[in-house]
Amino acid sequence: MERITDVPEGLARSADPAQANDYDSFAEAYSAENENNLVNAYYERPAMLALAGDVAGRRILDAGCGSGSLSAALRDRSAVVTGIDASAGMLALARQRLGDDVALHVVDLRDRLPFTDGAFDDVVASLVLHYLEDWGPTLAELRRVLRPGGRLIASVDHPFVAYTIQEPQPDYFATTSYSFDWTFAGQTVPMKFWRKSLHAMTDAFTAAGFRLSTISEPQPDPAARELFPDDFHDLSTRPCFLFFVVEVPPSAAGSDD
Repeated sequence: MERITDVPEGLARSADPAQANDYDSFAEAYSAENENNLVNAYYERPAMLALAGDVAGRRILDAGCGSGSLSAALRDRSAVVTGIDASAGMLALARQRLGDDVALHVVDLRDRLPFTDGAFDDVVASLVLHYLEDWGPTLAELRRVLRPGGRLIASVDHPFVAYTIQEPQPDYFATTSYSFDWTFAGQTVPMKFWRKSLHAMTDAFTAAGFRLSTISEPQPDPAARELFPDDFHDLSTRPCFLFFVVEVPPSAAGSDD
């Protein structure tokens, strides 16, 4: 799901992380906030699309599709898109945006996915894996629904940046949770995420049977320089997300079919 990673000024640490991440309670405010902001519209989504490349005709699962911004962009590039998200509220907004062009399903990524083996050419997981303490079962399912030669394109909170905002700073190599409050249109909501070391992330991909293709720390869209002059320099010199492309190895026969 798309989100703003940096803790904006005025946000406090969450007092009740056990009740965090209820996107149904703030779906509309959240969707409106990230529609045209700097880190989502001019940094994260363009980077995901650039890594995906030419997607015309490709069957793509948008895992954690939120209100459908990335799904819409992939559809507009002639991909055949399916979206899943745990939040029915976010999917209702996605349906308003996408109409009947994209199949949408309420699915928790911690559960078995309702798709056959090899159903997709690509999976995009936009800012969603860091909601999970254990990536193993989810990555195994994403690999299962990808065809041989298929790709998982994922963005996550940058582990170095997330490490610096935790107080007191934990063991970098430990998987640790961190929480804070977001405020949208006067509504304050608690959020909780899990930080892993870079080594733990790459190990999780390889343990699930993926082959690492790309690790990327991209620059924001140059068009954002004039639109967000106060924040553009900071984002250009301090990455907040880390991007991966990992692949399912081709079959033993060398076919990607």
